[in-house]
Amino acid sequence: MAELKWFVLYTTSRSEKKVAQRLMERGLEVYLPMIEELRQWSDRKKKVQKALFNGYVFVKTTKPNLWETLQVPGAVKFVNFSGEHATVRQEEIDTIQRILDTGVAVETDGSEIAKGEQVKILGGPLQGMEGECVNKGNSDYFIIRVPGINQNLLVSIERKFLQVV
Repeated sequence: MAELKWFVLYTTSRSEKKVAQRLMERGLEVYLPMIEELRQWSDRKKKVQKALFNGYVFVKTTKPNLWETLQVPGAVKFVNFSGEHATVRQEEIDTIQRILDTGVAVETDGSEIAKGEQVKILGGPLQGMEGECVNKGNSDYFIIRVPGINQNLLVSIERKFLQVV
């Protein structure tokens, strides 16, 4: 039997929520990491939910079922790297979920970020997490790499809460 894996589905612009909903209605396990953002209009401010990774939805399925998943309106294609379908490990999904559950401010970055020091977080909501620390624009960031989509999650953390491992 084919193995269930987290595949990375690329969607049309701003349709991540609809695509995730349609896939769930078909009984598929879907993960769409969302963050809250304060948007400013001329007459008001409003908190809006937006996808953490623009245009990406994670779908847990098998390789033979990928084609069927693409039949959902708004689904464009599965992310490929050198001919192979990109997958994301369960550990990475769990890490993203844990970071978002704490409500800490997170930003994403798709640029090449040089390797940082391996660190462990000593205090705060992410205590005990291990990852890398990089310095970017005079601030220290705890970085989680998501290689399946060439993205990095950056969480600003004071150096005093980090221990080099």
